Amino acid sequence: MSNVSPIKIDILDGRLPVKEKGIKMQEFSSTAELRRNQLEKLAAGFRLFDYFGFNEGLAGHITYRDPEFADHFWVNPLGVHFSQISVSDLILVNHDGNIIQGDKDINVAAFAIHSRLHQARPDINSAAHSHSIYGRTFSTLGKLLDPISQDACAFYENQSIYKDFSGVVEEVDEGDEIAKALGDKKVIIMQNHGILTTGPSVDIALWFYMSMERSCQAQLMAEAAGDPVIIDHETAVKTREFIANDIAAWASYQPAFDKIVKAQPDLLD
Repeated sequence: MSNVSPIKIDILDGRLPVKEKGIKMQEFSSTAELRRNQLEKLAAGFRLFDYFGFNEGLAGHITYRDPEFADHFWVNPLGVHFSQISVSDLILVNHDGNIIQGDKDINVAAFAIHSRLHQARPDINSAAHSHSIYGRTFSTLGKLLDPISQDACAFYENQSIYKDFSGVVEEVDEGDEIAKALGDKKVIIMQNHGILTTGPSVDIALWFYMSMERSCQAQLMAEAAGDPVIIDHETAVKTREFIANDIAAWASYQPAFDKIVKAQPDLLD
């Protein structure tokens, strides 16, 4: 991937005081403020992925579509441990694969998958994928999550499967196929690979990832113990609409964000 510099974004522009703990929504008066907020949420997401043990080697990537340049997205640098990623480490890349801002390479699979997702789905501003153990394990079963708990209902009729695993995703053509398999859903199980979640904001994509990983764990444990009772369709839909709408998902991420920022304030650097 070549380095070109048609734009230069000051990531300090728009920085606001650290939000109050809790779920009071912030208002943004400029694109710069929105960008800075979401980059902080993105950096915090990597710290949280480390905290929950979702990191493994060079695998894993979370992206955020730039709010001003829609064919550009921010992503983690290759080879930097999730526990060490701060806002200033994030890389800006365009849909042609050119690194616009940042001095490190990015994961090839991150570009191949996320560039295609962002192109195919204008409503997706963030996507998260890693090789977390329970999502990875559940993906080998080649099936969807069942609505066996309140939390799992968030993904009821809102998930898909990509079944054509062919090794490390290196080509954008496979990224196109993953985007096609996702369709209009919010999350996808990539068979024999892991899970990927999306959202209109970083907050939502990350909350869905954390919740889906736990739901994979719960179903694996329940099936190992016996035959889980499936929640009926009407109840599953009603529960999904309550806990998986954008406001609820956004709010669910805030306590984790508050926790990690207090514990690791250098992520905002």
